[in-house]
Amino acid sequence: MFGSIGMPELIIIFVIALIIFGPRKLPELGRSLGKSLAEFKRASNELKSTLEEEIRLEDQRASFEASKAANTAPAAAPAATTIDPMAVPQVEEPFPVAAGRTEHGA
Repeated sequence: MFGSIGMPELIIIFVIALIIFGPRKLPELGRSLGKSLAEFKRASNELKSTLEEEIRLEDQRASFEASKAANTAPAAAPAATTIDPMAVPQVEEPFPVAAGRTEHGA
């Protein structure tokens, strides 16, 4: 139950606690100890579930990145080999004109 602590050790601990805290204070002490242990257990379970969720999300991101890299790598290779050497490159206007504006600024 408590690892290497047996029944005789538990009885000795209970008797010492009874002497130190008295019969009136002992039930209150037991309740507060129980609440503390329950809170600790809840917090540790919450931490464990949070860590498991983060690990799961990281695995999903890694698999998504791997599939994304696998999908883009084959598509890039054929595009590089299909360049037309006779194609004329598109040149942007050096000073783009906004739509609806005239040369006189009116």
